Order: sequence, then C-alpha cells, then structure tokens
Amino acid sequence: MVDTTRRSFLKQSLNIGGAMFAAEFGALEALAGALPSGYRQSGSLMRFGLVTYLWGKDWDLPTLIRNCERAKAFGVELRTQHAHKVEADLSPQQRKEVKKRFDDSPVVFVGPGCNFAFHYPDKARVKQEIEGAKQYVKLSHDCGGSGLKVKPNGLPKGVPVEKTCEQIGKSLNVLGRYAADYGQEIRVEVHGSGTNDLPIMKKIFDWVTERNVGVCWNCNHQDLKGRGLEYNFNLVKNRLATTCHIHATNDNKYHYPYQQLMNLLVRMDYKGWMLIEAHGKPKDPAKALVEQSEIWTKMIVGTQKKLNLPPIKIK
Repeated sequence: MVDTTRRSFLKQSLNIGGAMFAAEFGALEALAGALPSGYRQSGSLMRFGLVTYLWGKDWDLPTLIRNCERAKAFGVELRTQHAHKVEADLSPQQRKEVKKRFDDSPVVFVGPGCNFAFHYPDKARVKQEIEGAKQYVKLSHDCGGSGLKVKPNGLPKGVPVEKTCEQIGKSLNVLGRYAADYGQEIRVEVHGSGTNDLPIMKKIFDWVTERNVGVCWNCNHQDLKGRGLEYNFNLVKNRLATTCHIHATNDNKYHYPYQQLMNLLVRMDYKGWMLIEAHGKPKDPAKALVEQSEIWTKMIVGTQKKLNLPPIKIK
C-alpha cells in the first residue's frame, strides 16, 4: 500500500494526455530488475481493471471497491443505472463522498460508462444526448474520474453512412470541447450494428478534431472481419483512448485472438486501462475477477518476454 501523498500522485497521473500511471502494482514489474536504471518495459504502463456492466452491477460502492482491491483490479469504469448509484443526480456533498472513497483506496475511478449515443437521425435527440453526456462529464470530474464512455449504437436505415459518420464525429467534437474544460477524456466504445466495424469507426474519427476524444477498443468479433485484426487495429491505433474493454478468456465466445491483441498493445506501448467487461454469471464474481486479473497480468508479462522489445527510457 502506498502512502496518501503517493497514492494521490498516482491517481492524478492517469490523465487524458496518455495515462502515465506509474508502475506501482502487480507483476508487471517482474522484469524490471533486469533493466538498466531509468528504463522500463514496453507495455508496462497498462493496468487491469473492471467495467461494471455485468460483474459488479449488483455491488454497492463499498463492496465494489473492496472486491476490486482484492482482485488487484485497480481501476473501475462505473456503468450507470447500477447498484453503485454514481449518477448525475448526486448532490455536491455526495460527489465529495464518492471521491473520498476512491481517494482512500488504491482503486482508481476511471470514469462513468454511459449509453449516450449520437447516431440518431432526429437532431433534437442528438442534442439531448450531448446535453445528457455533459452532465456525466461534470460528474466524472467531481468524483475524481478522468473521462466518460459513450457510444454510437448503429447506422440508421435510409441515411447515408457518410452522413451518419459526419454527424457522430461532429457531435463528439462538441462534447470533447466541453470535456476538455474539465480535464476529461471522451471514450467512444466500438459499439452498435455497423458502427462496430473498425472501418466505420475510422470514418467517424476522420471528423473528430478534438484530441481528448478517443476510441475505446471493445474486443468485438467484428474486429476480425475483412483484412483481419492487425489491419483493423491499425485503422484506429493512433486514436485509442486510455480504456480498452476486454472479456473473460474462459468465455471466449468468438475465439478472439487475445494474444495477438496483446502483442499489438505491447508493441505500441499502450498506456491505458485493460478493463474487463465480462459476460456469464459466475457463482462468485469477486473470485472470478481475481482469476481474470491473474490471467491478464501474466499475459502482459509473458508478452513482454516473448517480444523482447528494447527498453524505454523513463522521462
């Protein structure tokens, strides 16, 4: 356990500029002793955490934080409308209390996970979605989070794809500019029928000019379509957000090539959160989270050993 001052520094260092989260926890430092002083491994700034989409949806906030501590899942994206009740209607005092709970723990509040989307043909609906998302940007800021997860949710029938992509991209710019005033990142989940294809996500981001807006990789089976994972990954590689959604390896419904994804992330020295968004209903979700944390940590370290990339000088 780090002292309060050190912990605050670590939390603050996860920011929209690149998730420079100091190497403090877990087995990612297993190889550090073999490196020259002042150097680190590529990929060593990745950290494991949880999305409370299914696992954790029924935990109140104290239970959630306690279970994440146990699992060494040191970051959490709080899905809205779940039992932890971190919502935009919290009073200023309640927001301070949420922030204090995280400040008193090694667990980082990564930010809210919301369903706001900007693909709708109805302009009034799009405006409503943007204004709703703004409320959660403010909530994230007040509670100590670093960003907000949003999504597109499909390609409307009868509307040219290019028009929808432009509309989503421009909406994200509006939200991104607002979020920048609060030091927040907008994380756009690769989601929705059609919009979960990486070439479409690339078209959306061709319109995105705000640098605090990034792609939240989502480990969909669509990632493997066309010319394959590496090609699709490279389409958005330079626009990745500081969150990546992954799934439980023992529920590999689509036979997803997680090792290939890990190779790509370590090679690029990804500096974000690997947040598990697991399906299935384990009897003991807290225990299952511990198991997944161990699996992913070993995978990162194993990938570092396998790739044997040149060490990176710590700035």
